[in-house]
Amino acid sequence: MHKMQQELLNYRVFGNGHPVVFLHGFMESISMWEFIESCNLPFQCIVIDLPGHGNSDLWDTNEVPSLNFMAKEVQNVLQVLDIEKYHVVGHSMGGYVAMILKETDDSCQKVVLLNSTFKEDSELKKRDRIRVADLALKAKNLFIQEAIPGLFYRFHKEEAVVQTLIEEAKQMEGQAIAYAALAMRERKDTFYLFKNFPKQIFVIQGKHDPLIPCEQMQVDLTELTNQLGILDNTGHMSQFENPQAAVEALRNFLA
Repeated sequence: MHKMQQELLNYRVFGNGHPVVFLHGFMESISMWEFIESCNLPFQCIVIDLPGHGNSDLWDTNEVPSLNFMAKEVQNVLQVLDIEKYHVVGHSMGGYVAMILKETDDSCQKVVLLNSTFKEDSELKKRDRIRVADLALKAKNLFIQEAIPGLFYRFHKEEAVVQTLIEEAKQMEGQAIAYAALAMRERKDTFYLFKNFPKQIFVIQGKHDPLIPCEQMQVDLTELTNQLGILDNTGHMSQFENPQAAVEALRNFLA
């Protein structure tokens, strides 16, 4: 069962400047942002473990898993830190949470979707989320071992990183993985935010992302090409596959 007590998500703060919140993706943790710490970005960086990930417990007692719950818990951390205005960078699932923050929190300024999307799941993807949730409960380790290598464009070049991510994901509870999968299934399309908030949302896209086709992203953002950055030789894991280019894109947009 999900833990009942009210807690605060695990987080770390480093650097100085305007606050930027970094939200990891599905089956990841704040460890994925370690490369940011050595880049001397001119920001106060706030990295947060989302519910059920890393060192954050999952205590949602609602019947339907929800990314809105995750967004609210992120806001609770920012309230404790007395953050008035902030930017947010979200990788994959973290990007979905970031868009909810942009939608619901006036304090949220710029958003960077890192290997993420503003689209809701297709019917096919929604069915696959149910399959993933079932696998997480019945064969968690097998699912993790099969899923993570496929996120990379050339995973054989990143074997050490892949293995580290696999071992970290195995520390998660199967129920937390299932919760996150089903929460992503329930999200809504947020493309309208690009028009409501001109030049406040930026997409960093891997040219060879297996989950979010680059060609389709280019079509979707045809009239917003200045809000899209494409990284060559990169799959779904830009922060590991092409960290220097990802950091440079972040620096340019958030400056």
